[in-house]
Amino acid sequence: MKSGLEKARVLVEALPYIRKFAGKTLVIKYGGAAMLDEALKRSVAEDLVLMKTVGIHPVVVHGGGPEITLAMKKMGKQATFVDGLRVTDLETMEITEMVLVGKINQQIVGFINRLGPLAVGLSGKDGNLLSVRKHSGRSLKKEKGEVDLGYVGEVEKVHGGVLEALRSQGFIPIIAPVGLGADGHAYNCNADSVAGAVASALKAEKLLLLTDQPGLLEDLKRPESLVPTVRLKEIPGLVKRGVVDAGMLPKMEACERAVRDGVGKAHLIDGRVPHALLLEIFTDQGIGTEIVA
Repeated sequence: MKSGLEKARVLVEALPYIRKFAGKTLVIKYGGAAMLDEALKRSVAEDLVLMKTVGIHPVVVHGGGPEITLAMKKMGKQATFVDGLRVTDLETMEITEMVLVGKINQQIVGFINRLGPLAVGLSGKDGNLLSVRKHSGRSLKKEKGEVDLGYVGEVEKVHGGVLEALRSQGFIPIIAPVGLGADGHAYNCNADSVAGAVASALKAEKLLLLTDQPGLLEDLKRPESLVPTVRLKEIPGLVKRGVVDAGMLPKMEACERAVRDGVGKAHLIDGRVPHALLLEIFTDQGIGTEIVA
């Protein structure tokens, strides 16, 4: 009886959020430990299917950095990063597309579709979804100046028609962050940045980025130093102080872009927590760090 009452309380707590977000679009960046652990993969898939079942429209952009690095290592190549962005020569781009589009994307689609035939996989090249340009090499940490990142792209435009079509037909789009440049080349795009651009283009209610830490931490060694809320005007100071650094830089930049473009809120949440998406969306307390205007 106690277990049944607890479940009932959970459903009652979730009800106003289900009503609030029904018919709304939520863009989720899926990466980190949540893509590697089998239990967490199932947890994320269940969260996405539940969202779609209650009338919410999730759109997923996935990463795959560790698998790309592993594939590069097997082929005798060393991965190099600048401010969280992978330096990508032509051979690395071919490896990246093979891993992201040919392997990881289809694995995610298959995992979700075990629970219901809802997911459709695509890359930024499909339906010309992502028009990109070569990354400028501008470093967020100004003292580094510019570097040539190779075949790394910045999103110029999201052509959302293909996403609208899939969404209206009851499907969950699963996007691999590979875009097409005007020169006809494929470009490796940072998944956080793509998620932010997609959220902006779709006027999403929320952007949620799954990370491998509790959220934004003042001190990485102290989980209790979580910053619960960040306002846009505070971001430059956090970067200058080094609180936002390394792999967190493109995440915060994506959140900043999305919120400036009218997305309701952006969230950095711990993907290592089972059902982290549901905890953020459907509970009073929520988890992680929210970025607001």
